[in-house]
Amino acid sequence: MPRYAIPCSLAFLLTLSGASLAQTTAAYPHDQPDLHALASAPDEAQLRDTITALAGFGTRHTLSDTTSPTRGIGAARRWVKARFESISRECGGCLQIVTPSQVFTGKRIPKPTEVMDVVAIKRGSSDPQRVIVMTGHLDSRVSDVMNATSDAPGANDDASGVAALLEAARLLSRQDNRATLVFAALSGEEQGLYGGKVLAGYAKAQGWRVEADLNNDIVGNSRGQNGSQDNTTVRVFSEGTRSTETPEQAKTRNYFGGEVDSPSRNVARYMAALADRYLPDLRVRMIYRTDRYGRGGDQVPFLEAGYPAVRVTESHEDYTHQHQDLREEHGIKYGDTIDGIDFRYLARVTALNTVAMASLARAPAPPSPVSISGAVTTDTTLSWRKVPGAAGYRVHWRDTTAPQWQYSRDVGDVDRYVLKDVVIDDWFFGASAISADGYESPVVFPGDAGSFAAP
Repeated sequence: MPRYAIPCSLAFLLTLSGASLAQTTAAYPHDQPDLHALASAPDEAQLRDTITALAGFGTRHTLSDTTSPTRGIGAARRWVKARFESISRECGGCLQIVTPSQVFTGKRIPKPTEVMDVVAIKRGSSDPQRVIVMTGHLDSRVSDVMNATSDAPGANDDASGVAALLEAARLLSRQDNRATLVFAALSGEEQGLYGGKVLAGYAKAQGWRVEADLNNDIVGNSRGQNGSQDNTTVRVFSEGTRSTETPEQAKTRNYFGGEVDSPSRNVARYMAALADRYLPDLRVRMIYRTDRYGRGGDQVPFLEAGYPAVRVTESHEDYTHQHQDLREEHGIKYGDTIDGIDFRYLARVTALNTVAMASLARAPAPPSPVSISGAVTTDTTLSWRKVPGAAGYRVHWRDTTAPQWQYSRDVGDVDRYVLKDVVIDDWFFGASAISADGYESPVVFPGDAGSFAAP
């Protein structure tokens, strides 16, 4: 069953004890031809050219040379900036390129070092302060995280993520976007997630309402270290409860639910539903963790700033190609080189991001706040504040143990809806906003636990 289809089976009607279907006041198309076109648009040659160029800088270690025109993090940053500028020229100057930076010292940065991000911004046509971000990190490393001189091609970790965001920027540069799109190549990830901190701080300073950060880190390999081959699955990691949750909010959430309904988790569900509809050859495997066990990525500083964020990562990793000196031992080649990239797979992951960014940017903002009531009644009432650009709203519900939203109902241009004979005790609920041309926001779980608004 499509994720957002109105259920109408006899079994469903019996489950709801005769609940009546709401009369839909507007016809919302589910399929978007533009998204189908974007799903097949990423160019493997473009992705290959980007990774070849980035690997060609020798090392992109955060502490490496910043002045050489051919080697080090400085040359790589300038190359990405020039690539963004080229894309912008092709769309009539539609991108603003900025390089926010900050000087850090820390455990892996022993002396003050400037960490600089390279960021392209495509302003939204009607809601420019609402922002959808795609990130990947530019820096690379070898076995010794402090080794800034040895060759560290970083083809998959994370030139693949940077290649995906550059290609997404190229494809979306001439597309309509009502919310602002941001494409950011970050530095300093391997030294302590510093690039994510720089960009999250920049977002705060600019007053951005970040609806989602799609952090792509290690997205180009389809063969795992154990020999498993999987070019049809990508993992999307998302936190269950908000990083910024207060003790009082935790107490409420612990009692009423919301442990698996943070805004980040509902962004992951949104991506999974889009993949089901627009990318039949790629499945999103939702992972109920912020990141891989004991590891981290640049989505974490966004979460700490109160912004929804997910991590996109290949299905099976090969650790002989991550954080390794270039060498061969016992017949095994170590090192993160371009021969480990499956460009067909990378193109599909790029398509997922491109479709998700386009859909999010064309949809209205998620309704916020969403509230719910229905104790000691047989009905459940959902209410929300209307958002600009919404022509109507949809209410959703699912079993409390279901990973995805199972049932939905279009309710028209209202700010309150009563689900008759749907008992609040037995389900989880949410609401989404829909534009006149049928683009839908992520679902919002009621209360602080599910709110997309930054604290």
